[in-house]
Amino acid sequence: MRERLRKAWESRSPRERRVIIILGVISSAVLYLWLVSAADRARTRLRSSLPQLRVQAEEFEQQAAGYERIKVTPSPPPSSGDLHTLMQTQADVLGLSHALNGIDTLGNDQVQITFTAVPFADWLSWLAGMQQHVRLETARVEALPEPGRVKVIAIFILQGAG
Repeated sequence: MRERLRKAWESRSPRERRVIIILGVISSAVLYLWLVSAADRARTRLRSSLPQLRVQAEEFEQQAAGYERIKVTPSPPPSSGDLHTLMQTQADVLGLSHALNGIDTLGNDQVQITFTAVPFADWLSWLAGMQQHVRLETARVEALPEPGRVKVIAIFILQGAG
C-alpha cells in the first residue's frame, strides 16, 4: 500500500504535487477552524446553561436537607379525633403547607385533602408519615407540566375507623 502511494506521488508532476499539498493544508486549516468553532459554540451553550444548573443543584441541596429534617422529625401524635388538625400539623411539619389547597371534613373519621403543585417525592414522604395515623381510602394524582410536581386529591380515614 505504501509503495503504491509513493509511486502515485512520484508519478505526479511538481505542479500537481504543490496543488495537492496546498489543498491538504487548506483542508486541514478549514477542518481545524470548524472544530474550534464547534467547540466555541458548545462552550457558549454550556456557559449559558450553567446558572440554571446551579439553581437546580441548590434546589436539590435544599430538598436533601428537607429529607434529612423529615427523617429526624417525629410525626405528631394523633390528636383527640381531630383528623383535620392532624393533617394540617403533618403538612406544617414537612413544610408542605404552601402546596396545601384544602382539607375538607367528610365525616367524623374521614377527610379529603387537596395539594396543588406539590413535589411528588414530598407527597410520598407526607403520605408515608401519615400511614401510622390514617388509611388512604382513595387518591387521584395528576402530573403537572412542571417536572416532578403533581396535584393530589385524596380521601383518608382515621386508623381503626370504618
